[in-house]
Amino acid sequence: MTATEASRNFSNLLDAIERGETVRITRGNHVVAEMKPPRRRTGADLRSALDRIPPPDDRFADDIAAALAHVSSEGNDPWAGA
Repeated sequence: MTATEASRNFSNLLDAIERGETVRITRGNHVVAEMKPPRRRTGADLRSALDRIPPPDDRFADDIAAALAHVSSEGNDPWAGA
């Protein structure tokens, strides 16, 4: 489909993609875009991605503890009355 056709028939283009079709958009006889339905993401995808990330090191835990040491629920609320 040419870019002009895609522009003029955008609703039909989206309908085709929603039906599962992959549509290639051309400009000047070469493909400039490919539109297709999104890949459905699952919890397994997230777990797989997280498995590739190394766990935080001890310094990370120390940094969190140091930051929390500066947090207090006592004292004045700077947002009171805002």
